[in-house]
Amino acid sequence: MFRRRAERSRSRPALYEKRSGRWELITWGDFYGDACKVAYGLREEMSLAAGERVAILGATRSPWGTYDLGAQLAGMVSFGIYPKQAPEQVRYLLEHSEARVVFVESEDELETVLAAAEGLTALEAIVPWTEALFEAQRARDPRLRSPKLFAAEAWSDAKVDASLAAIDPGDTAILVYTSGTTGPPKGAMITHENILAVLSDEEAIDFFEDDVTLSFLPMAHVAERILAFYGRLDSGTACAYATSTGTVLQELAEVQPTVFGSVPRIYEKAYAKIHSEIEKKPPLVQKIFAFAKQVAEEASGYRVREEAPPLALRLKWAIADRTVFRKVRGAFGGRVRLSLTGAAPIATDILTFFWGAGLPVYEAYGMTETTVITHANRPGGRTRLGTVGQPLDPVEAKIAADGEVLIGGPLVFKGYFKNDEATASTIVDGWLHTGDIGSIDADGFLRITDRKKHLIITAGGKNLAPANIEKALKGQDPLVSHVHPHGDKRPYVSALIAPSPLETLEFGQARGLVTEAQVKTLTDELMANPAGRSDALNETMGKVTAHREFKDRIRAAVRAGNEELARVERVRRFTILGRDFSQEHGELTPTMKLKRKAVEEKFADLFERIYADDGFGLEP
Repeated sequence: MFRRRAERSRSRPALYEKRSGRWELITWGDFYGDACKVAYGLREEMSLAAGERVAILGATRSPWGTYDLGAQLAGMVSFGIYPKQAPEQVRYLLEHSEARVVFVESEDELETVLAAAEGLTALEAIVPWTEALFEAQRARDPRLRSPKLFAAEAWSDAKVDASLAAIDPGDTAILVYTSGTTGPPKGAMITHENILAVLSDEEAIDFFEDDVTLSFLPMAHVAERILAFYGRLDSGTACAYATSTGTVLQELAEVQPTVFGSVPRIYEKAYAKIHSEIEKKPPLVQKIFAFAKQVAEEASGYRVREEAPPLALRLKWAIADRTVFRKVRGAFGGRVRLSLTGAAPIATDILTFFWGAGLPVYEAYGMTETTVITHANRPGGRTRLGTVGQPLDPVEAKIAADGEVLIGGPLVFKGYFKNDEATASTIVDGWLHTGDIGSIDADGFLRITDRKKHLIITAGGKNLAPANIEKALKGQDPLVSHVHPHGDKRPYVSALIAPSPLETLEFGQARGLVTEAQVKTLTDELMANPAGRSDALNETMGKVTAHREFKDRIRAAVRAGNEELARVERVRRFTILGRDFSQEHGELTPTMKLKRKAVEEKFADLFERIYADDGFGLEP
């Protein structure tokens, strides 16, 4: 697929990357040529064999894709490692995969790899992305190799032909290591056939050659790797790589993408930011926004169904568009015609607002083991908010007797690398057991309730979905980052409320609890590493969350969220943590998913206190 794209679109733009403040173009022909050089280095310079593993650790930038596709042309199996992992986490992946080569971007990540690689005999080469980094560190480990080995001579067409001819569609193309919410990561083996089956549904992957995307999500994640990156090989869509996560908002305005995809967290933060900014505005501006929000709610249904709204609503929408909606779309570059979200639940209120504002956000569903996507809402009136859409053409889906979603078809992965037991418990009689609880309506739209293993069974025998409770509470106030409901074998539900860093800092500054300089320093830190939670940040947030007004805001949010829940689901007692959940404390995965089991274990004593002490209730 990559080779054919290069042949058809040799001089067309494949990638844009910002260098010295300017966006520079890489054509499909150049991209392919660079990948052929990587293939030459792996097979000729290093004499590695087809099927051996190649690891890539670095930010989402053009070298990542070049090393990945070079390994693919060489018939090897490539996989990504999330940046900013601890040495022991990186060591596990390198050792378990028996990786022969690891390509490493930065000095910090190289330090991690050198510590992780000690004593790993299978690992033959550690390759920095730049010659300068190699020269600076080459004496530290004999396995350090110059990137020039992979950027000199290109593999010949004949060699590439022979390599590709030897690949069977059922061979493993890539490994994707799962986030490990309940134990060590498992290496999902995804085949060439799996990937091509995903891309075969042209209505679901609605990209075109004249589209432009902006990419910033980690390439180690299955969605960015397959749906975005490999999807672009199929469609010929050009992509601009964000300089960093901290520059995404600025570069959205520069690139003006027509297609944009992200995890729900980005849309949640954008929605929360809009509301927090409106709170600071004069009453007149707040009234204008309230009017626009009401218009969005009224218009969203028509836009989802692609129906013309009544004249009166069209007139109101035009006013709201001029005053509010254009600015909302402008925050995403102003040209987005198609936006995708998945990997976690998103509140329907957020989707309603963006749809009503003229920014269609299509929710999709899938998992690593189903090669990223099985269901999607899509254009043409085939969208229902609150569901994750209808199945892709190659997908079979059904609901088991206990409510679990089962998936069949060519998207189901090959199995877990070196873990037959886990494979056998996941694929049973040809059906992949997703671990998700859901329902399918008469038109095939799938609604996901929660993870099967996350269900709360109260002392009264009621089965509750934590995701419903979390969504109801999180959507009430931008100060809320995470909600962890608890109530298994308990008489009622309690919750931990984790504060949202940026919003909490701004709240504190407005009340003189945090200085402007502190906010700037910690905001810059968060922009550079959005998943990071430093001690300085946690200490500063702790001062703000202890403030009476902050507690009152959270209490009001819990009350409002409870109004959207059934009586048995309502949170009767809660506590506000002094910090957000974090990877550093072992509570979040690299994809920012909450490790519920880890949270339950870490805060076990606190939960006991919550149920023993009336001071954790909703009343003052």
